[in-house]
Amino acid sequence: MAFYKHYSFDLWLTLIKSNPTFKLERSRYFFEKFNSKNKTIEEVSSIVRRVDLMVNAMNEKTGKNVDADEMHLIVISMINDYNFSFSEINLEQIYADIEALFFEFMPLVYCENCLPVLAKIQDSRSSTVNILSNTGFIRGHTLRQVIQQLGIAPFIDFQLYSDEVRMSKPSAGFFQLMLNGICRKTHPDLQLSDVMHVGDNPVADVLGAKNIGINSMLINSNKQSILTLLS
Repeated sequence: MAFYKHYSFDLWLTLIKSNPTFKLERSRYFFEKFNSKNKTIEEVSSIVRRVDLMVNAMNEKTGKNVDADEMHLIVISMINDYNFSFSEINLEQIYADIEALFFEFMPLVYCENCLPVLAKIQDSRSSTVNILSNTGFIRGHTLRQVIQQLGIAPFIDFQLYSDEVRMSKPSAGFFQLMLNGICRKTHPDLQLSDVMHVGDNPVADVLGAKNIGINSMLINSNKQSILTLLS
């Protein structure tokens, strides 16, 4: 196995995936609490999904970050036919409620090979690893707890989340933060060619890595899996 000196991993749909029950319960939450127009649960679920996709696309285009609070307000507005009366909405409570659901219905490790591959990289004793993730409805501080509970954290040297730095992949600035975070004591002569970024998104992950000058590998959205790293 040819190891790179540093591996950067996307998170969602690369190392973890959503619990389907969480998505249903999150939609039910908005359906029950913010649904003055009596939309169906299917309509509410569709709105939440559309906001998620729209914000992902916006973040990829601008390289900036739309926060979870803003996403929740968009969802509530759309459910209520674009009503903008937000004065009575408690955003902190909404996030706390959604976060509680997120912990109750935890994400899953993406596949059975994820932890063994991370362990193999760690066993080399010559490579370091980070997570570089765009966030949406769920913030970085919540994801850090999930990474710990799923057993991924011991294999990760540092984590970067878009909501914490207000930048999103594929922006060069976000990737540069990742490069800046690599310990130069561990890799004193690190070159861009020594770094590999792994993810499922051709734009955020592959194009972002290419633009900063590091290697990339697309997995899961194509026919390759994380096992490809060991070949």
